[in-house]
Amino acid sequence: MHVIADTEALVADGTLTPDQAAILERRSREVMVTLAVNAILCFGILAATVGFIFWLADPFLVAIVGGLMLAGGLAVLARAGASYAMFGNSAVLIGVGMLLGGATVELVDRYEQLAGWVLAPGGVLVALICLWRWRTSAWSARFVLGTVLLMGLSMHLGGIEILAQLHDLGPPWRNLLLLYYAVALAGTGWQLDVRLITAAALIPFAQILETGTAYFHAVYAFYSPEPTLTILQMGLLIAACMWGVVRVSERDARHLRILAVMGFIIANLCALVGSIWGDVVGEHLWGPGRYRDGWADYETYSAARVSFRDAALTIPELTYSILWAMTLLATIIWAASRTQRGLFNAALTFAAIHFYTQMFESFADEPLAYVIGGLGAIPLAWGVWRLNQWMVARKI
Repeated sequence: MHVIADTEALVADGTLTPDQAAILERRSREVMVTLAVNAILCFGILAATVGFIFWLADPFLVAIVGGLMLAGGLAVLARAGASYAMFGNSAVLIGVGMLLGGATVELVDRYEQLAGWVLAPGGVLVALICLWRWRTSAWSARFVLGTVLLMGLSMHLGGIEILAQLHDLGPPWRNLLLLYYAVALAGTGWQLDVRLITAAALIPFAQILETGTAYFHAVYAFYSPEPTLTILQMGLLIAACMWGVVRVSERDARHLRILAVMGFIIANLCALVGSIWGDVVGEHLWGPGRYRDGWADYETYSAARVSFRDAALTIPELTYSILWAMTLLATIIWAASRTQRGLFNAALTFAAIHFYTQMFESFADEPLAYVIGGLGAIPLAWGVWRLNQWMVARKI
């Protein structure tokens, strides 16, 4: 596991020598500098690629300039030393980005009906070629191959999405398609060992039950039509990830942990929705859904909704609030005892969100509730402290 250490305090108490502390600090700095350089480099390459495509605004010129940039970058990599490799890699990526991005823009802009049929297989071909060379460590730096692989994956998924929109694909095929997006992103993030891409897999995964964000009257808001079912979905993901963390290598465990944390965040956002409005389970899946889903008139829709709610499982907002608080408390204790810092920080953050939300939503005029909760926290904290001492004594 990754451990945060105060090197000055460790040197002061004799745990580390000054030279050992200096090595740890130097390695930490190298990691941060590498992250900063890659972030700046990615932003510059992306900005230059997009700028060239729209500045030239001509497919022929974009192809020529992109080809020249690609050839120039390969020449630098072949003839120049390691000091100039960054410039060669950047030129290669800008060139490839112009060729692939320019072709994508041209297809979508002028050949919309054909774009999806070209981009979907073309993108997966580019991704597979890069994956093949990535695994054999040939042609260019792994950073370049990994970036081009992501370009190909974006083309592939974008092409599929274009076809889905053109043919108005609905459930259950739409749900399976979103699951495919999630698996593709998670698999790519794991292969390239980039956890940001792995984390992005939660976006389509959460969308399977239509959980996401929307623009409501000049404010972006999180919404979840099925909070209970989405919490169960994310709970299964978290359980599977935490089960796998102790059974795989640390390299793979990092990706499972980030998926677990992202799933935990989505589940808590759904719990926030449920704690404010409650939930009628299944209303938007096998129930009447929304009025805009094809109902002839609002009276018929309203009658169907009332009939469904009378027979459906309904969880009131107060019940949601109590269950959420208990779950957060259990997660904080468990994560602290297992040094799962990501889950611990997320649980602590949502505990604070839950507290001030309920302060205004439910208990603003009930000061006794805060007295009971505050006094109850004291023996609870003592119990957790004693539990930790017991685990330390038995080396658990």
